[in-house]
Amino acid sequence: MPWCRHSNPPESEVQVLELVLTEWASALLRWLHVVAAMAWIGSSFYFIHLDLSLHARSGLPDGVKGEAWQVHGGGFYHIVKYLVAPARMPDELTWFKWEAYATWLSGFGLLVVVYYLGADLFLIDKAVLDLTVPQAAGLAFGTLVVAWLGYEGVCRSPLGKHEVALALVGFVFLVALTWGFTHVFSGRGALTQIGALVGTIMVANVFLIIIPFQKKTVATLIEGRAPDPYWGEIGKQRSVHNNYLTLPVVFLMLSNHYPLVFATKYNWLMVAIVLLIGPVIRHFYNTRHAGKGSPWWTWAVAAAGVAAIVWLSTAGPRETSRGALPAAPRFAEVGDVVISRCSMCHAAEPVWAGIGHAPKDLRLDDPETIRRHARLIELQAVRSHAMPPGNVTEMTLDERALLAAWLAAGAKGE
Repeated sequence: MPWCRHSNPPESEVQVLELVLTEWASALLRWLHVVAAMAWIGSSFYFIHLDLSLHARSGLPDGVKGEAWQVHGGGFYHIVKYLVAPARMPDELTWFKWEAYATWLSGFGLLVVVYYLGADLFLIDKAVLDLTVPQAAGLAFGTLVVAWLGYEGVCRSPLGKHEVALALVGFVFLVALTWGFTHVFSGRGALTQIGALVGTIMVANVFLIIIPFQKKTVATLIEGRAPDPYWGEIGKQRSVHNNYLTLPVVFLMLSNHYPLVFATKYNWLMVAIVLLIGPVIRHFYNTRHAGKGSPWWTWAVAAAGVAAIVWLSTAGPRETSRGALPAAPRFAEVGDVVISRCSMCHAAEPVWAGIGHAPKDLRLDDPETIRRHARLIELQAVRSHAMPPGNVTEMTLDERALLAAWLAAGAKGE
C-alpha cells in the first residue's frame, strides 16, 4: 500500500469545543487529583509516624498518651495526644478529611472523563468481552458500589474482630476481583478499576466510618458522657486498613502508564504481589516509628516481590501467536500494518474521534518515524498488547508476529 497521510474530516465548532473542554477537564482533574492525593497521603503518613513515636513521661496532663517534640521550618512544636479527649474540649478543631474527599472526587471525575466516556479506547477490549460503552461504564461503576458493600459487610461481621484472618480474606477478595476484571475489561481498564475500587474503599472508610464516629465521640464528650469504645475500635480498624493499602493504591493508579504491567499475561498476579509488598514496606516504617526495631528483612521481601513482577512481565501478552516467527518481512509489509492499525491516532492529523493530536506527540505515519520508534512499537504492540488501546483497530496476532519478526531482524528500514 502506498505511504499516505490521513486528513481529518471537517469538524463542526461543537466537536472542536467538545474536544478542547474534554482535554482540559482531564488535565485539570488530574492536576487536582495528584495534589489532593499528595496532601492526603502526606498527612496520613505524618500522623501514623506521630502516633507511633509519642513518648510517655511523668508530669503530663491527665489522659495524655504521650508527647513529641518536632522541629520544622525554623520553629519548634510540642505535640501531645490525649488517649480519648481532653477534659475540656477546645473551641475549634481541625478535621483532616477534605484531602481524602478531594482525592476521590477528582479521581472519580477523571475516571468518568477518561475511562467511562472513552470506554471504547481505555476500558473495553472486545477480544476479552464485547461490551458497549454504557455497559462497560455501568459495570465499572456498579462494581465499585458492590465491592464496597462486600468489604463493609465483612468488616462488620464476626471476622472483623480477627485482624489476621480479616487481612487474608481481604487480600483474596481483592486478588479475585482483579482476576475477574481482567476477564471483563482491557488490561489497562482492569488495573485502573481495581485501583479505583481500593481508593473508594479507603475514602469511604474516612467519610462513612472514621469521621462520623469521631464526631460522635466529640459530641458525647461535650455532653459530659463517656463515648462508646466501639466507635474508637472501628475507626482504628479502618485507619489501619488505609495505612496498609496506601502504597498499593498509588502503584495501581500509576500502572496504566506501564504496558508491561497492565497489558501482559500475569497482570492480575502482579497486582497480588503489589498488595503484599505495600503492607510489608509499611510494616517496616510502622515498626521503626514505634521504636520496636528495624525489620530489615521486609526490604528483602519487597525486593524479591519486585523481581518477581519484572520476571512475570517478560511472559508477554495473554494471547500470542504460536510457532516460529515468520521470516524477516519486507519493511513495506511492516509499514502496512502500522499505517492501518496505528496511524489513525499517531499521525500529524489524527482521524480517530476525540483525538486532537498524536498521543505523546508520537507519529507513526511515515517510514522514518516507524523505524525510529521501533522499540516503542515492540514494548506497546509485541511484548504487550497495550496498543492499539482495547485493540480497537483489531490488530491480529499474525500482524503482531510480523512486527516481532521485523524487530528480531534488526528493525531495518527500506
